[in-house]
Amino acid sequence: MYPDSRSGHGKDGGLTRRQVLGSLVGLAVAGAGGAYAWQRLEHRPGANIPTVDGSVPQARPVGGHRFERLGNPARTVVRDADGSVVATFTDGARTAVLTGPSRTFGEPRTTTATVTTDAWVRVLPSQWRQGREESSWFKRWFPEALRDTSPDVFAVAFQYSSAGAPDKHNPAGVRYAGTAHFGPRNPGVGSSLDFGYHDERSDFYDYLGIPWTFPDGSRVEPEKARYGDVDCSGFQRLVWGYRMGIPMHNTNTAGVGLPRRAYAIAAYGPGNLLIPDKGRQPIDLGVLQPGDLVFFAIIKNEPNVIDHCGMYLGLDNAGRPRFYSSRSAANGPTMGDLAGHALLDGTDFYARGFRAARRL
Repeated sequence: MYPDSRSGHGKDGGLTRRQVLGSLVGLAVAGAGGAYAWQRLEHRPGANIPTVDGSVPQARPVGGHRFERLGNPARTVVRDADGSVVATFTDGARTAVLTGPSRTFGEPRTTTATVTTDAWVRVLPSQWRQGREESSWFKRWFPEALRDTSPDVFAVAFQYSSAGAPDKHNPAGVRYAGTAHFGPRNPGVGSSLDFGYHDERSDFYDYLGIPWTFPDGSRVEPEKARYGDVDCSGFQRLVWGYRMGIPMHNTNTAGVGLPRRAYAIAAYGPGNLLIPDKGRQPIDLGVLQPGDLVFFAIIKNEPNVIDHCGMYLGLDNAGRPRFYSSRSAANGPTMGDLAGHALLDGTDFYARGFRAARRL
């Protein structure tokens, strides 16, 4: 194919499901055809979020935090007065995971599984390094970040759900969010569960329908037939690159930011390679945190070729590690189970093909 642990924070630096700021009504009621899985509430940064009983959760106290260094990978964790982790910052990565209101993500069209998480994935302006918590920038940013309920990486990613997401346009009239599909129908493939049923090779600029100039000066034009489409790596570039601001380039070699295809992101992408590809399914997933990119080798007869990527969401309601990716069978971004369960453990198709993980 073309480049198609645990959630929350625990005292060992791993993730828990403790609801720090209260509960957020997150699971939308799905229609017969499958509706937009997560009803995003529009709030400005710092706005209060009503809970299911109509009350308003109390903001997390911003004082009295303790900073601690942990290894494998090297990172700074922030603990509150009772010792619970409220934030994790990994050296060399821009991904930050903060503890916030609990949310539930689901996709009834393709799975009965849901993921309830208090992890909010944010992108820092530059890579984290030890001691940055002493900077004036961080001291201003961190208290606000703990209160921030504006869309994080997960919220942005679900703005493209193949199960149905509302269109959003910028002032120039560009549709920058809304239901995404994987690619044009491939008339040479008969089964909708076949990986080639919808054609790949759709990047973020195809979804947007606009030309794009990369930092090296190279310019690409979208294909009209691919408007609204993104394959697996194109989806990650749409979310992390176009929406969250991580640089991108248009090659499959080393460069600044995100390369084009899944194997190249695994090998040359920014951040930290948490789980290197050893040609077999990793067993220990304790290093993962929500937002990490996960990579798969799923081409028939080519078990050593990474050709699919997704985003780790955390544990689902059955306690299984679930990921979110753009896939042909679902015809777009999905956390569902068409043509293979979206799981990292066990013996199902994608789990057997799971090979590597990277934290951007």
